[in-house]
Formats: sequence, C-alpha cells, structure tokens
Amino acid sequence: MLFLAVKKEEKIKEIKTDTVVADPNNINVSILIDLSDRIDPTTNPNPAMPYFQRDIEYIKAIEKGFLNHMKSKKIITYDDQMQVFFNPEPSDPKINGFTKELKVSFDKNTPKEYFASVEKKYAETPSHIYQSAIKDGNFVGSDIWEFFKNKVKDYCIKDDKRNILFILTDGYMYHENTKFEEENKTSYLTGKLIKANNLTTSHFKNTIEQNKYGFVKANDNLSNLEVIVLGINPEKGNPFEEAVIKEYWENWFKEMKIKSYQIKSADLPSNLEPIILKAVAGK
Repeated sequence: MLFLAVKKEEKIKEIKTDTVVADPNNINVSILIDLSDRIDPTTNPNPAMPYFQRDIEYIKAIEKGFLNHMKSKKIITYDDQMQVFFNPEPSDPKINGFTKELKVSFDKNTPKEYFASVEKKYAETPSHIYQSAIKDGNFVGSDIWEFFKNKVKDYCIKDDKRNILFILTDGYMYHENTKFEEENKTSYLTGKLIKANNLTTSHFKNTIEQNKYGFVKANDNLSNLEVIVLGINPEKGNPFEEAVIKEYWENWFKEMKIKSYQIKSADLPSNLEPIILKAVAGK
C-alpha cells in the first residue's frame, strides 16, 4: 500500500510540472481587420474622418501600447509578439506581403534598434494595406465567424502568454461562404436581419431572449483570450441598431467563455487611444 501511495504522489507531481503557466507580463497581441466595403470612403463616407483612416490610427495606438509594454520590461524577460490578420486573405499579394512586415516579435536577443523599426513599419504599412484594398475595390467581406471557429486558437492564443485580440469592424458580420442558421441563431448579422427579427424597438433585449436570437457559437472555451472590438458603426434609421449589434457580440463572447472583452463604437482615434493603451497594459 505504501508503494502505491508513493507512485500516486509521483504521478501527481508529474502532471503539475507538465502544466504550462501563462506569464501575464508576456503578451501576444493580434489585430483582425475587416476589409469589407465598410472602409470604402465612397460607399461609407464620413466628413469628420474616413473610417479607414480611423482604423489606421487605432492600429498605431495598439502598436504604441505594445511598445510601451516592451519598454516597461527588462530585456531578459522579452518574449512578446504582435501580428495582423485578415480572413479571408485578400487576393492582392501585396496586401499579404504587408502583413508579414507587421508580424513582430521580441526576445532577450532583440537589439534596441528594433523598436524604431517596428514604429516605422506601423507608421507606414497600415496605410498601404488600406489604400491597396480601396484601390482594388474587390470587397469580399470579412469572415469573422469562421476565423473564431477555425483559426483563433492557432493564430491568436499562446498558452504561456496573455493573449489580446483587437477586431477592427463595423459590427456587422457577413461572408457568403459562411452563411447559415441553426434554429434562430445565425453565423452572420446584417441590417436586414435586424429588421427581419423586429429588433427595432426598446424591447429588443426581450425579443432576443425570447426568440434566442444571436450568433451561432463558434468555439467552446476561449477564456484565455481578451477581445477588444473597435469601430462599431450602425446603419442609420434604427435608433437601437448599435445596441442590438453590441448585444449580439456580448452574448457571443459570453457563450465562448471570453471573460474580458470591450466593444467600442467608431469614435475618433483621440478618444479611443486611452482605452486601447489601457487594454494592452491590462489596466
């Protein structure tokens, strides 16, 4: 009996040593960009600041937060990364090349000059991405649902790091390759669907609950992922449109066990920058 007890104890110790413990001081920042026609200044003009320009400034603020984080650490502890994704990938190979430039990582051997290199890339490259997409004019939509279903765990989650995903989108979700329904839940959200579901009054929450409207769950347990959605931009005509969009996203995140999330409207970058910096800093 004593022999068995020792064996059992050894087994417990073995399990404990195999467990990967996340270091909250090492961060893995991902940016998922919705390159649908929401960024087209002709289709969706805004006199204060075009939406694509807001995106560019949001990305700069994310990069600023990331580098602030790096500067707060000792070099010996560097083990952090940041990258940009699209889903699906744009047909323009130039845009895909730009994303490689925006994939950056720091380790204890990273030279000081790398900071300036990252600043330069993030100051110039995002603008090239948006200009190329607008010039191409082939807005295929953004398959955010499929990204969460098949890619988010592989692309955006590292077991040993604090994982932060920024999503730049207007809040609507649609892609022709991933359009389906399960009972009253959908893989997409459009202004047309919001109207069809009669979510146009102050009682929209009750309507959502009673009919079990929402996004189809795309993943089971994303508790080690923090998500910040930037750029919610409702269509005009329904005063509750923005609140409905946010309700869909919030319920979706909760169902996927995402504990930490924020959903922000397409505000001016100067207003959102403090929020972005705090999100990266974990404050």
